[in-house]
Amino acid sequence: MTIPLADLNTMQEADFVAALGGVFEHAPWVAREAAGARPFASVAALHAAMRGAVETASDTTRLALLAGHPELAGRAARDGTMAPDSVAEQAAAGLDRMSDAEVARFAALNAAYQAKFGLPFILCVRRHGRASLLSAFAARLESDAATERRTAEAEVFRIAAIRLNALVSGDGPLRTTGRISTHVLDTVSGRPAEGVAVSLHEVVSETETALVARAVTNADGRTDAPLVAGRPVPIAVYELRFALGDHYRRQGIALAEPPFLDVVPLRFGVSDPEGHYHVPLVATPWSYQTYRGS
Repeated sequence: MTIPLADLNTMQEADFVAALGGVFEHAPWVAREAAGARPFASVAALHAAMRGAVETASDTTRLALLAGHPELAGRAARDGTMAPDSVAEQAAAGLDRMSDAEVARFAALNAAYQAKFGLPFILCVRRHGRASLLSAFAARLESDAATERRTAEAEVFRIAAIRLNALVSGDGPLRTTGRISTHVLDTVSGRPAEGVAVSLHEVVSETETALVARAVTNADGRTDAPLVAGRPVPIAVYELRFALGDHYRRQGIALAEPPFLDVVPLRFGVSDPEGHYHVPLVATPWSYQTYRGS
């Protein structure tokens, strides 16, 4: 259940801090500082006040905030040293499903990052697929200390925004979610294609994909709900797979065996986790096309 913003505006400071103390990792002082700026007209204004509390804190305090974040474990830690939100976030990003080789690479990157910057590597993991996580990690190792501190702090604010949106309901929510959706148009009949099985996969590597969602198109040729919604769409390469051959078999259209088009794969990249990626399929038994829709 979420907490109404109106309730946060009127509750005792201690209750306010108890409710929002985990938004910034192991730093309830951020909520305490923001409490004095009430009332807030929107969730975005609340986030801005919490961000302002961090940005006006001493350099020592800001550094301690970064140091208090857990490192990105190759597999999310469950030994009590990591806050529950962080365990859930890392698991949702697939860090607990990494191969031994990926875990070893994470360990090496963490060690190199700690040695260079003296801080844990901080990334809003909900905005990244597994390949993107490793790529970002390696790229940021090339940064200088001042730039990296600014980048790490920006990631802290992104993490806080997602947590705050999940905790608080009210006017002016933060933009923290994206969507992947699709529809299928059968140009043989000139109608939406109903009953087409669709699956969405994250392309982790040349040899591995991870299933994200399955659905079947309805009478409008669309899925009843977006394939991804209500959360950031992780930065990654994805593949939509459409069971087109089965659709035309059900229509009574004679197909060669194997058919020229059976399962149609569409690969596309997501670079904006808060964006809407609508990826339609316009098809016949012998051809198809796609585009980024809206």
